[in-house]
Amino acid sequence: MFKKKPESLRLTLRALAHLLSYPDAQLRSEMQQLADALQVEQALKADRLAELVALCRQLAASDPMEAESRYVETFDRGRSSSLHLFEHVHGDSRDRGPALIDLLQTYERAGLQFSAPELPDHLPVVLEFASTQPPEVACGFLGEMAHILTSLFSALVARGSPYASVIGAILEIAGQQAQAVPVPEEPEIDDSWDEPVAFDGCSTRGQAKPGQPQPLHFVRNPRAPEGASL
Repeated sequence: MFKKKPESLRLTLRALAHLLSYPDAQLRSEMQQLADALQVEQALKADRLAELVALCRQLAASDPMEAESRYVETFDRGRSSSLHLFEHVHGDSRDRGPALIDLLQTYERAGLQFSAPELPDHLPVVLEFASTQPPEVACGFLGEMAHILTSLFSALVARGSPYASVIGAILEIAGQQAQAVPVPEEPEIDDSWDEPVAFDGCSTRGQAKPGQPQPLHFVRNPRAPEGASL
């Protein structure tokens, strides 16, 4: 938590949003500016700030292909570490659509027009929005997502990812404790995309497994005349 309420979170939240963006050449060239921006408002604890500055330096010094592939592997390979927040609670269900609409309406009520290429629940987008709000509003808004952020933080900690420090910083800005909790094990990507066997390969659902006899059921046609053969 803060020792005192910061007068602004604009630079801090935008810097965190950039740190969670795809680390292309342009972003990696801005790492020193991001590290500097994180220190201006003094909104972060010293140990968390040191972790973030170390991440900035790591990204700036990384091989481009390695930095980009690590980002994809971290955030695009499984739901538990997705930056799309509503995936953590709604997955691919129909409930996600209305939740996205509600979030868009939140942006619009604040007088902002959403035009990002990402979905509105992408965490960098959420942080960019929060950065436009007064600190009290921004903290309350992010605090409403604390359970999702804690889940994401825990998944990144379990992977040993330095990006966990970014999520930890967001939680602390929201007045929450960044504490890892057990993360349910996810199925392998290939397993989650496997096609189920039709009808479970079960004769009780209309199909026998290979090598097993298929039971036949005859039903008399009610329109057939008496004595007619099947």
